[in-house]
Amino acid sequence: MTYSGAVNVGGPADVHELADLMISKIAVGPMNNNAYLLRCRTTGEQLLVDAAAEASTLLNFIGDSGIASVVTTHRHADHWGALNEVVGATGARTYAGRYDVDGIPVPTDVAVEDGDTITVGRVELTARHLVGHTPGSIALVYDDPHGHPHAFTGDCLFPGGVGNTHSDPVAFASLLDDVESKIFGQLPDETWVYPGHGNDTTLGAERPHLAEWHERGW
Repeated sequence: MTYSGAVNVGGPADVHELADLMISKIAVGPMNNNAYLLRCRTTGEQLLVDAAAEASTLLNFIGDSGIASVVTTHRHADHWGALNEVVGATGARTYAGRYDVDGIPVPTDVAVEDGDTITVGRVELTARHLVGHTPGSIALVYDDPHGHPHAFTGDCLFPGGVGNTHSDPVAFASLLDDVESKIFGQLPDETWVYPGHGNDTTLGAERPHLAEWHERGW
């Protein structure tokens, strides 16, 4: 199976099969949000990244196995619109960046700090706190021992640039600095990037444009 990362609202999921982890991607809601279902291939435990919208679609996507946890990448409403219903149906443990917890109207069980580890079965994900799009945005990095890393970046990094900072040059500088130091500065070009909306990319495809992003200011 060839994974492209190109999905559309109402269409099927795309599945990225790794040695230890299955990553399924689906698009939901009026803002074409991506939701990612991560399943440990050893234990079968599942984790959802962003219960964004369309609870019934997401619950069907999750399936009868349920989920152990939901990670919300940041506090914007289009990324937690179905969180209350999904948690109510599955009993999943909730995670979010510490500095965004107050902006998410569903209780957060675990407030995440930079460098914290979140597990799904035997797979470990490292949280990276990226300030600018929101105060508490987090990315999740899976350093695949059998291949290259994988980064779930929410709205902090997309093909073509960092996330919207609402014309705030201070927020933009903060976000780009964090993305450069904590993502580009620590991960190789082969790192696969799974954003909160739209198509996937790699760090190698984006790295040559960092100076351009600094210059244009968005």
